[in-house]
Amino acid sequence: MGQGCATIDPSILNSKWNAQWITYPGVSLTDYGVFHFRRTFNLEVQPDEFIIHVSGDNRYRLYINGTEVCKGPARGDLANWRFETIDIAKYLKTGENLLAAVVWNFGEFKPLAQVSNKTAFIVQGNGTTEMRINSGKGWKVYKNEAYIPPLVPSSHTVVGLGNEVDGSRYPYGWELAGYNDSAWKIPRMLGNGIPNGKFTFWDWNLVPRNIPFMEYRLKRIKEVERTENTQVGTHFLEGKSPLTIPAHREVKILFDQTFLTTAYPEILVSGGKGSSIEISYAEALVDENGIKGNRNQTKGKTMLSYYSDKFMPDGEKNRRFQPLWFRTYRYLELSVVTKNEPLIIEDLYGYFTAYPFEEKASFSSSDPELQNIWEVGWRTARLCAGETYFDCPYYEQLQYVGDTRIQALISLYVAADDKLMRNAIDQFRNSLLPIGLTQSRFPCSEPQVIPTFSLIWIEMIHDYWMHRDDPEFVKKQLNGVRNVLYWYGQQIDETGMLGPMDWWNFVDWSFGSWNNQKPLGGTPPGAIDGNSSIITLQYVHALQMAAELFEAFGNQHQAMEYAQLSESLWRSSYERCWSNEKGLIADTPDKSSFSQHANVLAILTGMLEPQESAKIFDRIITDEDLVQTTLYFKFYLIQAMKEAGLADDYLSLLDSWKEMINMGLTTFAETPEPTRSDCHAWSASPNYHFLSIVCGIEPASPGFKTVRIEPHLGPLNDLECKILHPGGEIIVKLKRSGDEGITAEIILPEGLPGKFVWESQETDLSSGSNKIKL
Repeated sequence: MGQGCATIDPSILNSKWNAQWITYPGVSLTDYGVFHFRRTFNLEVQPDEFIIHVSGDNRYRLYINGTEVCKGPARGDLANWRFETIDIAKYLKTGENLLAAVVWNFGEFKPLAQVSNKTAFIVQGNGTTEMRINSGKGWKVYKNEAYIPPLVPSSHTVVGLGNEVDGSRYPYGWELAGYNDSAWKIPRMLGNGIPNGKFTFWDWNLVPRNIPFMEYRLKRIKEVERTENTQVGTHFLEGKSPLTIPAHREVKILFDQTFLTTAYPEILVSGGKGSSIEISYAEALVDENGIKGNRNQTKGKTMLSYYSDKFMPDGEKNRRFQPLWFRTYRYLELSVVTKNEPLIIEDLYGYFTAYPFEEKASFSSSDPELQNIWEVGWRTARLCAGETYFDCPYYEQLQYVGDTRIQALISLYVAADDKLMRNAIDQFRNSLLPIGLTQSRFPCSEPQVIPTFSLIWIEMIHDYWMHRDDPEFVKKQLNGVRNVLYWYGQQIDETGMLGPMDWWNFVDWSFGSWNNQKPLGGTPPGAIDGNSSIITLQYVHALQMAAELFEAFGNQHQAMEYAQLSESLWRSSYERCWSNEKGLIADTPDKSSFSQHANVLAILTGMLEPQESAKIFDRIITDEDLVQTTLYFKFYLIQAMKEAGLADDYLSLLDSWKEMINMGLTTFAETPEPTRSDCHAWSASPNYHFLSIVCGIEPASPGFKTVRIEPHLGPLNDLECKILHPGGEIIVKLKRSGDEGITAEIILPEGLPGKFVWESQETDLSSGSNKIKL
């Protein structure tokens, strides 16, 4: 598929497009529907360049002469609606050419992450030559009645429902030249495309796509787990041995990919007129009590499927079905019912899809278990990233701030890719509400507010500032930072802490499950009634990050105000919530509840002296009566461990991750067992911590202009790691020498100075190879 790297003519961004948004005439533009658009045109010679700009609502797939060249638009909101730019020259030929697209609007059944105005499609040529194919006059459109709208709204899922397709009504060959489209309709015109800021109103405010196209590659299914009423040949999964289902037969086949994946499943069939094929997808199987248990064990277990697709073939040869959106699965179950004709399943496979991260970092050590964690963590991070970051690929596919901060750090360290992080930071800024807070997840068609996630957005901006030399990008976020902190400032009560607060003040799932009557799930004591030390200290931490940002950008007055306010807040929290009896910070001034969370934040905010921080950290790790952090907030627990000077103990905290692998998970789960989601990127934090804490590679100044390498090997005897800094590779090779000594080779890219720290000894580092023996 195309890579979207073509150059945009400046006029495309600076004036109304000549192209029209087009749609199907005579129908509701907000209801469920799948539509096909075609435009034929002739070329006297094959061009060296033919650049077009494309968008649609909800989504589209674009074909040139029968070849799919891109999918889009990248998810956004109506004020920031993406268009793709692609050079299609290599797909064109002398003579007649065909530009075709399928566009769909799932109406009320669309994914929650899908913002929509109405069904529409647009193509704009980049220059005079390409403008001959502008959407408008000369195009044709067809409504595909093969797609059957869901009948039961209550069955709606957050990621959208499966597709049900009646093959007898499908217009096979619609994307090919020579197809008879004489019965197709002339599209309805909806108005010109409007680029960002170039008119007073818009249906879709068009902005260029700012991320690459998703990866799309063949991924064959690994194993047949079990069958009912049929047998599967040994070479079927290789695509070499078709499977025949006799007439009047009901068959089930359970396939095991052997690991969780995100893919477009595709089935190729012949014959079988009147039959039905249902494809169900699951992260895991469950026993009679609904328990997942070991993910590798299938005996006595059934599918726990959130959605399925259904295809009814028309009886012709080589009919292909692929759902319009990708599916997430380890287990895939095929349920077939044939009528009067046998059905031949020619092949079944998937096309893996995800954001095209490349694993540019590496980590290896004397402990092979850590390599397993690294591999599972990276798969988790990959499956939780598409056109936005996802909290989880199976259940929601929503970009939440709390998840995204951790995911973005993994992206920076392991893939050296900041595009999706920049996109996320901008999208959360675009989500800002008039009250001053960001939405908790965005883009999303249903607004949700988690005020604590607005604070994490500020920390995410600070992360980006430290890791990338991009001051203009950071600077444009600062007004949003002000707005968030102003809202919080209005919540301070007479105690000098945060008082009662509206919205859903989520911190961690260890504070209880979701409550449909009140926003209580994961909400600590004091969030609703007032004086939560945890949320007050989260506010303090964000103020401290903001103070550094505003000072760096020359606003000393604002920086000082934030610094003073943060100190006032943590002093009030200490005065009211410190328990001499427990030697810990309580969750509220009544001191009836204690958690790891409050004390983690006390350490991270600098409320405590260094020696006291180490004592408190030891206390919260050993005191099982405290509310414990789950996999999400363990990220902050580990950051606090480092702040307390105890990072050499980090590797002792990995039991939860080892247990998940022992339970057969191939990605890391949302929470400890029992868990809803088997793949949640906030649990992939070891991939970041292996590089930033164990290897000890961190920026020592904003923009990563200098580096500090302070490894914490714990029980390891040796390790090697590599990350890709914006200036080039940082390579670290370490080997213990005796009880306290170290032999190191550190290679830094040109222009990157730094320091190596071991047992409080500092050694200057320069570009090139640095050999150290301490």
